[in-house]
Parts: sequence; C-alpha cells; structure tokens
Amino acid sequence: MSDVLQMTQAEIHRVQVLEQLVQKQITQSQAAEQLGITVRHVKRLKRAYRRAGAQAVVSKQRGRASNHQLDARLEQQARGLLRQHYADFGPTLAHEKLSTLHHLDLSVETVRRVMIQAKLWTPRRAKKPVIHQLRERRARVGELVQIDGSPYAWFEGRAPACTLLVWIDDATGRLMELWFTEAETTFSYFEVTEHYVLRHGKPLALYSDKLSVFRVNLPSDLSGAGTTQFTRAMYQLGIEVICTNTPQAKGRVEHVNQTLQDRLVKEMRLRGITGIAQGNAFLPEFITGFNARFAVAARDDQDAHRPLRPQDDLARILTIHETRVLSKNLTLSYNKVIYQIQTARPTYALRNAQVVVRENRQGEIAIEYKGKPLAYTIYREQPRQAEVVASKQLTLKLDQLATSPAAPKSKPYVPPAKHPRRRFRLGNKSKQQPTNSPG
Repeated sequence: MSDVLQMTQAEIHRVQVLEQLVQKQITQSQAAEQLGITVRHVKRLKRAYRRAGAQAVVSKQRGRASNHQLDARLEQQARGLLRQHYADFGPTLAHEKLSTLHHLDLSVETVRRVMIQAKLWTPRRAKKPVIHQLRERRARVGELVQIDGSPYAWFEGRAPACTLLVWIDDATGRLMELWFTEAETTFSYFEVTEHYVLRHGKPLALYSDKLSVFRVNLPSDLSGAGTTQFTRAMYQLGIEVICTNTPQAKGRVEHVNQTLQDRLVKEMRLRGITGIAQGNAFLPEFITGFNARFAVAARDDQDAHRPLRPQDDLARILTIHETRVLSKNLTLSYNKVIYQIQTARPTYALRNAQVVVRENRQGEIAIEYKGKPLAYTIYREQPRQAEVVASKQLTLKLDQLATSPAAPKSKPYVPPAKHPRRRFRLGNKSKQQPTNSPG
C-alpha cells in the first residue's frame, strides 16, 4: 500500500499543471503563466516531477520546526519576567520594559503571543468606530492647549485617590504640564497655571470642558460678574478660555488620560512611589520620556507662547478676587467672616467704598482699596449655611470634615469684674453684710 501524501490546494494545482506539461498538452511558457513562476523554475519542477512524481512538489519544511522560531530558553525567561513584574501590562508597554530594563531582543508581536499563551493578556474585539468630525491640529506650539483633570486611584492603594491635572499641546501632542492634586479646584488650577507660564510662557488659548472652574453654569448668573475666578485670571493674563460641548471635541486630552492611567500608574509602581509629593517629583522625568515617544512635529516651527509682561503679577492675579462694599462701620463679610477695617483717616472717607478681597492658595486674606492694602481685624465669624459643593470635590470635602477637629463647645458668658452688673451685685452684698454681722 502506497504512502498517503498530504498536499495543499496549491500543490495539487501544481501537480495538475506539471502532468499536462509532461503529457505535452501545454508548453513551458503556458505552465509558467498558470503557476505564476518563471520558465526556468518550471524546467526544474519538470525534472523533479519526472524523477519523484507528486512527492517532488510537496514542501520539505512540512512538519519541521521553523528556522525563525523563538529560542525556548529566551521565551521561558520572557514568560517568567512577564509573570513576575508585568502581569497586568499591555503587550506594547511590556515590550518596552523587557527591552529597556532586561535587554531582551523581542518584537512587540512576539511579546503579545507569549502573553496570550501564558494567559496574561486577552485580545479584545475592536469596538465599532464612531465617526466624529475631524479637526486638524493647530499649526503652532502654544496656540491651543487642552486641559483636563483625571480623578483616579493613581497610587493603587499606596495613597488615597487623587486628581491628575493634564495640559497637552494641540499642535504636537506634547505633555506640557502634569500635576497631582487632591481635587479639581480653582486653586489647584491656579497652581498648575503658575508652573506652566513660568516654564513655557503664556499660551494663546486653553480648551476645557464645562467644569464650574472654567464656566458659570447657572441658567442666570446673579453674581453680576458672569465669569469664574479662573476665567477672570486668564483674561488678566491675556489667555482665552474656550469650553467645549462634547468630550470628543477635546479628544487628545481624553485619550492621553487613558494612556496615563495605564502607563503612569505602572511606572510609579515600578519605582515604589507612594504619594502626591513623590509623584509630582517624578512627573518631569515621565513627561520627557512620554514626549520623546509620542509627540509629533508642529506644522509651523514658530512658538505661539508669549512671555510674561511686567504688569503680570502672578501673586495677585492667581487669587480669588471678589468685590465688597464697606458698611458705615467699615465692615465687610467674606466667606462667612466679618472683617473690620482699621484706618487712621476719617471713617466717613471709606463709607460705602468698594474694596477688593483677595484670597491666595494658603488662605491668606488681603483687602485692597484702589490697589492699596487696608489693615483689618476679624470681627466675628458668622454661622455657616448649607454649602454648595461640586461632585468632583465632594470626596475632598468629606475627607476634610472627617479629619478636622471637633468644634469646641461654647462656654457661658461671664462678665468681667468691673462690669456694671457685677458692681451692682457686689454693692448689694456689701449692704447686707452689716445686718448679718453679730451684735
């Protein structure tokens, strides 16, 4: 009984053409055209077919190991490192770490295959793409900077969850500024703005969502200003603030948030970073590596950032800025506290005067009249009513309440010794003493 040959459909077709050629039913040129090979190769196949029959066209590599397969020891080493250090990494990031830290010369697809075989990574079916209107990148660096805050468990339980403020240039995709903070607040954006303009200069515009830090979201603004503290400060610096209607419009910063929640978290885990202070110290190094890998070149080499002007006093501009009118007693109320103005000039000169109250990140209060500071004392604190807290800041507010000391119990008022009531009572006792004395 003859041996059974396993042949592919292409090999069967080749045998049929060679048989017609041997039977002189077709010419060598026709056979070469049907098989898609040269006439010279057809002559070689014809000689082999006459000598060995159909066995001549069967691939000799069938059943043999590939000459390009990964060395078994190298694959075992890679699998061990992946299980030990990078079990939850994606193939691309795991490949970078194996190449840079362990010097393993593997391709991304090889690492992907090893991770799939070791059940460390499961390929996911690609989602059906949603088509959005394409917006071309801006031409110059600093022309448009997308900003956003990303609340996340950045330290994976080694520290409480916090927020990462992300500033990314639209023209190049470069990370311009990263900063860990407890929550998205006006003061946190003031802080990262100061870092940005001191390092890069003033951009032309900032592109953000409709967070209450950037936009007054009340149907009818009753405050009279119509802008938020952050928008007012950016206007004084000459920076336009633009808000978007949809997250897709600022897709570059949204996409980079997802990338950071993968790459930055794992980089900090490898370095044992356990808090906001250590994380902020590491961010410049991370930004440099990230931009070297992912940033693109701008269409225009000109930088749109502008230097700070002499009148750009960041210490005054990046503060809470509110207007108050002094009462007849030269008092004003700010943040549930009544302040008493102290002045040597006649009091009538400042009655009903309009003053500016400024509060910095440290909670320090300054009261100014026509640009000059006024001395003041705290008269008293008013009882607080229900406070409006944004959803992104609710966790921070509750944590502050949980850690703040309990309010001391109020003590009953005891008048001083020279108080009229005290003197009257002492006088009564003195009058009664002679009647109670013996004799």
